[in-house]
Amino acid sequence: MTRPTCVALIAHDQKKDDLAAFAKRNEAVLSGMKIVATGTTGGRVLEMCPGLDVTRLKSGPLGGDQQIGALIATGEVDMLIFFVDPLTAMPHDVDVKALMRLATVYDIPMALNQATAEQLIVFQQAL
Repeated sequence: MTRPTCVALIAHDQKKDDLAAFAKRNEAVLSGMKIVATGTTGGRVLEMCPGLDVTRLKSGPLGGDQQIGALIATGEVDMLIFFVDPLTAMPHDVDVKALMRLATVYDIPMALNQATAEQLIVFQQAL
């Protein structure tokens, strides 16, 4: 038996509401997946979609980005949706870069904006 696809959801600063709205629009597809999310992002997603299987980790700058990176490295995360807020300062920029590097090294699909995330969902529906 194969395990469900695991998607990591992260949104920084002013993008959290955008990611929660994305989850709501795509709730039917996401309901068939296991979801891991950084703390506040996971909370916002659960508020919008209480029926989703969301595991909340620590807040991104407190280690959540790195927890997700570790899950990518161990093969537990299959897809990363990471809404970065390019218009605010990112004091945790090194964590962001490390997470993006791991997603690239382990060759998992990664969306850094809403348009690409929508395409990943379309692709997932086709599987």
